[in-house]
Amino acid sequence: MSDSAAHRSFKASQLWQPGGWQADATLGVSANGRLLGPATSEIENLGKWVLPGMPNLHSHAFQRAMAGLAERKGRVDDSFWSWRETMYAFAAAIDPDQLQAIAAQLYVEMLKAGYTQVCEFHYLHHQPGGTPYAQPEAMSLALIEAAREAGIALTLLPVLYMSGGFDGRALTARQCRFGNDVDGYLRLLESLRQLEGDNLRVGIALHSLRAVPEEALRRVLASDAAKACPIHIHIAEQVGEVQDCLAIRGARPVEWLFDHAQVDARWCLVHATHLTEAEAERLAHSGAVAGLCPTTEANLGDGLFPLVDYLDAHGTLGIGSDSHISISPVEELRWLEYGQRLTTGHRNVAARGQGISVGETLWRAALKGGAQASGLPIGELRDGARADLIVLDETSPLLAARDTRSMMDSFLFAGNTPLVRDVMCGGEWVVREFRHRDEERIAARYRASVERLALR
Repeated sequence: MSDSAAHRSFKASQLWQPGGWQADATLGVSANGRLLGPATSEIENLGKWVLPGMPNLHSHAFQRAMAGLAERKGRVDDSFWSWRETMYAFAAAIDPDQLQAIAAQLYVEMLKAGYTQVCEFHYLHHQPGGTPYAQPEAMSLALIEAAREAGIALTLLPVLYMSGGFDGRALTARQCRFGNDVDGYLRLLESLRQLEGDNLRVGIALHSLRAVPEEALRRVLASDAAKACPIHIHIAEQVGEVQDCLAIRGARPVEWLFDHAQVDARWCLVHATHLTEAEAERLAHSGAVAGLCPTTEANLGDGLFPLVDYLDAHGTLGIGSDSHISISPVEELRWLEYGQRLTTGHRNVAARGQGISVGETLWRAALKGGAQASGLPIGELRDGARADLIVLDETSPLLAARDTRSMMDSFLFAGNTPLVRDVMCGGEWVVREFRHRDEERIAARYRASVERLALR
């Protein structure tokens, strides 16, 4: 390999850094896809506006193919719990090949929207009915291969799912393909950890307190697997979940978790929608990440996260597309802010001081929290980090006459025209001029897979 192939150099008119925009910036990319100082060789111009790619800290890939299929009124008041029945029926039909086809299409869409990493909260482990595949990791391997095809960085979070409620009831027939005992779960983790590399990190996902009994939670957290990896959990998403936890465990979910586990910066508490002020402060001070998925939370009628209390306590947050009824970091951050405006009656809520930009505040926060939740060196364009970056379309009318003071707010709040022109992930160009390098083939396979599912 020539020196120029091993070490490429780039420049940007404006490069986003944690402190804001840096003018006339240069950066180098090594052969292994990491950032380092620029070489003295020819320097390629990236464009005017260059930002770190956004981590997506919460995804259920298979749900992409059912987006839009649960929007008809049922016979009772629709809620998360009625939506879940539709999801169970859909999940029962998917095999590894179909999961790979769906996930690859999803990951292409993520990259084109500006996500360059995804945390996959993965619980479709077994065949329908709960019988393990001949290769127990088959569904996990389908996700890993889909991420490789698309070119996105993956944090794979196999899910421990053991019970159907806080009372310890057995899994239903439709939940059986999710289930593992602790020993089987730890074996799965160990097997998948052998595959880790620059593009893949393996962490722990505890589905929820209602699905993981107390003794199982203790065993997993005491294992060697939990010592230095991301740990994600669904928590306090629904009022009913909070009420059940109070009735059976005598405490609210977040309160109970903090009293029974060492919650620290390894953790990502997904949704954490229904928090008291004390719980929000406790979460913020722990260093854990609040994993927020505003479009999914709105779609399911979950409620609104107490953003003001959390930001004022200097909490860490990130965003995810979860059920993928929207695949856009812009829309997640926009609705994170808009939800607060609707409930408070005020504007520019996330900016906690005069003259502070809402767009900069939210983008910076989501980069930091998403990177932390991923367990990967991402979220900043600095030496040693992965070369994951996005280039905005400087010719778009939406960005006309914008400067560094107004740029991020225009990116997030000025409309729905796609603005992500080019995407580099791990040092490779995966999107150029708005097109993914393999999108036609991946889309064709996705269409065929979803059409087969529709016939079942």
